[in-house]
Amino acid sequence: MSKVTLSFDNGPEPEVTPRVLEIMSERRLLTTFFVIGEKLADSSRRRLAEAAHDAGHWIGNHSLTHSVPLGERRERGAAAIEIGRAQEALGPLSRPERLFRPFGGGGRLDRCLLSRDAVDYLTAGRYTCVLWNCVPHDWDDPDGWVDRALKEIATRPWSLVVLHDLPTGAIRHLERFLDRLDAAQIEVVQEFPPECVPIREGAVVLPIGAYVAEPGA
Repeated sequence: MSKVTLSFDNGPEPEVTPRVLEIMSERRLLTTFFVIGEKLADSSRRRLAEAAHDAGHWIGNHSLTHSVPLGERRERGAAAIEIGRAQEALGPLSRPERLFRPFGGGGRLDRCLLSRDAVDYLTAGRYTCVLWNCVPHDWDDPDGWVDRALKEIATRPWSLVVLHDLPTGAIRHLERFLDRLDAAQIEVVQEFPPECVPIREGAVVLPIGAYVAEPGA
């Protein structure tokens, strides 16, 4: 049986995240929310992250500001700010296995993702770096992402899908997407496909050169 892991990036958002939590609860499914650290300073957004955590969803770090991919940052200490301060914001919402997802600038899987400094920071801090293999562009195609996602999912045995709990209208189609997965007998799981996890608890377990900017580039 094929498998799909769902993940939701860039929240929490009061207009959208509660509906995602409701749908997942109704279907008894679990996911990971990769949240933007600075959003947790807002009490309403933090309560949503707490609700997701309490429901059994994993809460991951998606950087402090989600502004410039780490591989494109040139200033010293950027990793400590973007990863470290976001992790501080997560506090007890974090799993013991600290989950970090880099900002890919539209789902890119290239050297924009990480700097050497970021890799050093992740390994020293025993983080798990979670990438992806299915980005259906729900943020810029809120009505067409379902078919695109299903087409990609059909090409591999285990897909890690990046969706966004943002007010774009895309979540209107989440139930239809899950219905289609169910009809195709595709299992929805919370764990990550190993090929999407190049760093696990601080250990580099897969080649990462394709994701790390060259110094001075």
